[in-house]
Amino acid sequence: MEFAAVFTAAHRERHSLTKFSDLNLAPKVLKAIEDAGYESPTPIQAGAIPPALEGKDVLGIAQTGTGKTASFVLPMITMLGRGRARARMPRSLVLCPTRELAAQVAENFDQYTKYMKLTKALLIGGVSFKEQDSLIDKGVDVLIATPGRLLDHFERGKLILSDVKVMVVDEADRMLDMGFIPDIERIFGLTPFTRQTLFFSATMAPEIERITNTFLSAPARIEVARQATSGENIEQHVVMFKGSRRDRAASEKRKLLRALIDAEGEKLQNGIIFCNRKTDVDIVAKSLNKYGYQASPIHGDLEQSQRNATLEKFRNGELKILVASDVAARGLDVPSVTHVFNFDVPGHAEDYVHRIGRTGRAGRDGKAIMICEPRDEKNFADVEALIAKEISRLENPLGTPTEDAPEQEEVKAEKPKRSRSRKRKSDKVDEVKPVETKEEPRQVAAEPEAPKEAAPERQSAPAPSEPKPRRGGRGRREDDNKVVGLGDHLPSFIALSFEERQAG
Repeated sequence: MEFAAVFTAAHRERHSLTKFSDLNLAPKVLKAIEDAGYESPTPIQAGAIPPALEGKDVLGIAQTGTGKTASFVLPMITMLGRGRARARMPRSLVLCPTRELAAQVAENFDQYTKYMKLTKALLIGGVSFKEQDSLIDKGVDVLIATPGRLLDHFERGKLILSDVKVMVVDEADRMLDMGFIPDIERIFGLTPFTRQTLFFSATMAPEIERITNTFLSAPARIEVARQATSGENIEQHVVMFKGSRRDRAASEKRKLLRALIDAEGEKLQNGIIFCNRKTDVDIVAKSLNKYGYQASPIHGDLEQSQRNATLEKFRNGELKILVASDVAARGLDVPSVTHVFNFDVPGHAEDYVHRIGRTGRAGRDGKAIMICEPRDEKNFADVEALIAKEISRLENPLGTPTEDAPEQEEVKAEKPKRSRSRKRKSDKVDEVKPVETKEEPRQVAAEPEAPKEAAPERQSAPAPSEPKPRRGGRGRREDDNKVVGLGDHLPSFIALSFEERQAG
């Protein structure tokens, strides 16, 4: 790839760009930044903002939590300060892999445009098309969307992308993991060739590099940290865990998680627990609440309104523990998260970097603890290889799983219940058999005493219980008519069949 320039943190330091006022941003943008309490840009912001303001394509590579969102929002709203959007034709486009990340970008946009008259629309799932269509019809300066929902609007004829001047792709490597690359390529084809592209990713997989070669023109490359590195201010640990028995491993693992939470004590102000599967997210959250921990789940199957409410409680401090799938591993901007627990080792090593990046943000210290089972050892080795460091091992605070007395007692208590139920079943069978053997002789003895003039209903009623005497009495000629069970009206062809059998 041919690059116009390669910017690094050291390069920016040599040019003494240490304040936002040095970055040629619009005065109203600088005022909003000052209100937010920020004075100095992060390395990725100091590297990306100047070439973006010059109209160049930008390729930004930085770990999560380094301020990538502001590095494209700030120059974008500065450039959009002049001009006006037309109906259904947004002037800029920001693509995000998840709803949460898109909502976070929208919040940043609102924060930094408080003194400017710029409009936005957020196109994500879980919100009605009608509300989103009404915003697009009015014309928006910034369109923030997930790829799937954006294409839905386009295919319905509600959106025209021919006027997009700036296009941003955020968390491109996550787009790759979620299978959005074909959608991204299609969206690139729907926008003008003359657009400016700002492309951000934490890692540079071969597929990501292919896209940048195809759709970016002589981009300025800003790489402020080695690809897929974890923050040095995050303390990382792992507990190697093996269940005492296969059917107890899940409950023992949840008990280990609770012990790790307890061990942190007051240091744990709030934390995020990551699980690989959505079902485990719900189970872990329910288990924590059962034992008195304040926790709520968040994953892709929940309604968007519920996810927003949960995140808001977590940000406000009303919720202490958030149990999440990887849907929240990126784009969740809560600066004060003190702990991250990996209940499962992630299937992709890159996800580990993004998960623990939820803590230790904005220069704060953080702590990440992971539980590794024998089946996860290969994925764990990939994580250590990616971050190029050994994660320190922690002793299991519960000791060996075989010492887990409460769990053993709980399992034992269930066994007698099953054995007693089996006995009850067998008792019922034993009770039925003697009743049948006693009743059969009574019925045989009572039949001869019954008068022949008895009503037909009485003769036909025992018929269902008389198959056995019928089979046993076939050799007795005088009982043939009784066995047939048709009363006095015996058809002649049936009688003929008996006569032939007797003759034979």
